[in-house]
Amino acid sequence: MTRKRGFEIIQEYKDKGINLPQRATKHAAGYDFEAACDVEIPSVWSVGIKAGWSAIKELALANQTEKSLKPILVPTGIKAYMGENEYLKIANRSSNPLKRFLLLSNGIGVVDSDYYNNPDNEGHIMLQFLNFGFAPVMIKKGERIGQGIFHTFLKIDQDVEGGKRMSGFGSTGER
Repeated sequence: MTRKRGFEIIQEYKDKGINLPQRATKHAAGYDFEAACDVEIPSVWSVGIKAGWSAIKELALANQTEKSLKPILVPTGIKAYMGENEYLKIANRSSNPLKRFLLLSNGIGVVDSDYYNNPDNEGHIMLQFLNFGFAPVMIKKGERIGQGIFHTFLKIDQDVEGGKRMSGFGSTGER
């Protein structure tokens, strides 16, 4: 039997009680991803409050503040395999912004088929969050944090194939 698409646990998390993503209901489009460990997502406001609102406007502190506002990566311990003309869209759970003030900082994530088993991180899928609430949010291991939906994509007639993926997360490079 030929494998078409699915999920596997990466080596680092094999013995850590990780669950493969599953659909919650019969008609659900997305497979629910869980956090592989506890992660605290600090409030973006805590940086501004500590620095003082007037100080944020000054370039030196604004640059320092910008660096400390980076999204927090939440590991899932999961990798995905799929067909060559497919990708896995990673979307936020609808309850995250409403109930917990958590946003996926990149809006949606795109996991390409060649991300699977890449040499840098074995294709480990991680979700990147920003917390726009006033208090830090603790994500607990096993909590559902996002969902993945498999899609096919089309190529244009004049498509030019790029090179081979050489790295992991965020590594397709710039042109």
